[in-house]
Amino acid sequence: MSKLRVLSFAISLDGFGAGRDQSRESPLGVRGMELMEWFFHTRAWRAMHGEQGGDSGVDNDIAEQGFAGIGAWILGRNMFGPVRGPWPDESWRGWWGDDPPYHTPVFVLTHHPRPPLPMAGGTQFHFVTAGIEAALEAAR
Repeated sequence: MSKLRVLSFAISLDGFGAGRDQSRESPLGVRGMELMEWFFHTRAWRAMHGEQGGDSGVDNDIAEQGFAGIGAWILGRNMFGPVRGPWPDESWRGWWGDDPPYHTPVFVLTHHPRPPLPMAGGTQFHFVTAGIEAALEAAR
């Protein structure tokens, strides 16, 4: 039986998971990247981006555990990108380039339909308009 785990989620002390005013220049909003600074220097982060080196230790251990054994991901639309409202076209392909770090199916919660988006490394984005329960069922 599959398990639901909440991973790769950081919040500020006042309860926010991103800064305000998300944009292409500020993927996690104004000052939002500060929430993830602990992650960027780890060996796990660097390996996900095809780079060598990086720090080991507790931060790296947590980062590695956050990506181990994941069969599917569920993301909010803002995590996929800054596009609001109906999709103007299919040109936005996520923040990550051609090889996103997921390498599994990814279910993006949205109010606006869009065809599935296959990417390198086994990542395929599915855009779910029927709510989180439908995304969870599809992810299982």
